Amino acid sequence: MLHGDNAAYLEAVLERYLEDPASVEPSWRAFFDGPGRVYVDGAPSAARGAGAPDLVAPAPTSPAPAEGPHDLDVLRSQGRIFQLINAHRVRGHLYARLDPLGHRDVAQHPELEPSYWGFQAGDWDRTFSTATLYGPQSMTLRELLAWLRETYSRTIGCEFMHIHDVEIKNWLQARFERNKNHCELDHDTQLFLYEQLCHAEAFEDFLHVKYRGAKRFSLEGAEALVPLLALTIEEVGRRGVREVVIGMAHRGRLNVLANIMGKKRSSIFTEFDDRDPERMLGRGDVKYHLGYSSDVHTRFGDDVHLSLAFNPSHLEAIDPVVQGRVRAKQDRVGDASRSAIAPVLIHGDAAFAGQGLVAETLNMSALEGYTTGGTIHIIVNNQIGFTTLPDDARS
Repeated sequence: MLHGDNAAYLEAVLERYLEDPASVEPSWRAFFDGPGRVYVDGAPSAARGAGAPDLVAPAPTSPAPAEGPHDLDVLRSQGRIFQLINAHRVRGHLYARLDPLGHRDVAQHPELEPSYWGFQAGDWDRTFSTATLYGPQSMTLRELLAWLRETYSRTIGCEFMHIHDVEIKNWLQARFERNKNHCELDHDTQLFLYEQLCHAEAFEDFLHVKYRGAKRFSLEGAEALVPLLALTIEEVGRRGVREVVIGMAHRGRLNVLANIMGKKRSSIFTEFDDRDPERMLGRGDVKYHLGYSSDVHTRFGDDVHLSLAFNPSHLEAIDPVVQGRVRAKQDRVGDASRSAIAPVLIHGDAAFAGQGLVAETLNMSALEGYTTGGTIHIIVNNQIGFTTLPDDARS
């Protein structure tokens, strides 16, 4: 790991840049091309390599200044800035405030603090190059830390540095950092999401009053699932997806049936009243296991077919079923690009951590014979996994 005290490394980077700018990392190249240009201009020509043209012609009457202690200090500080930025990309999500109830304290992680990298009180208003950031090219330390915390440690955390595909990782990084991880929504979309949230809340309130004590696996505390699903369907429809197959467990299923799938509320209430004739004949199932299918017409004029798979009592058992169903549909219609039919899996927080079937299904995601081209995963966490508290849900 690069530390500020490793001046030899920093000097070696400068020497390699002087010999061949393409031989150093893009972040260092951007630094020496921009704010660090003064060190390039001030380097002796001999350091550029025999026969290599000078990047900047030296003044005929003035010798090139020798590199002094101040220059090395700036280089060391700049290296620490880049490390601070990278630390937030790797571990910034650990500072995210994910518990709206405030029951869990956020643990301290020293590498996310400027002091860990040797910065002191006098450095807070110094300006540094931030060329490795998808944002302003220079900021004070104070501004940079605020930018990083707003991007990676707000009420939404971003954990992505484990991704091996560099192109995907850089795409995500750019999306997070350019606008400090804020989603820009137009007025109509904001109203649309507000309406969806109101519908979800009103549905749960009605069931709570009308059918008090009935087992229903409510969505209370996680009603944001409904506007999230609604917006997801709108967006995938705009991108050419014509069918969405959804798999989910019990939690929130009735709300999704009513507000996303379009199932008549009167039918759901009948199931609460236990007046389904199929149940009397022994052919029915409990209301929070039932599936449904429908066609929706989005605000953008796209038609999307929705299928909510029937669910067994075993949590997460529906995951491979949805994947197999989507793959079969793709093969049947010749969707070789895997872009017309999309799977959506909605997990419970405790089940996602505890059920081995989740990992087994994920491990099949990139196999040629089983891949569906990608899955949208949503984890619903209302801080109770049936009877499991968050602290008891994972090691």
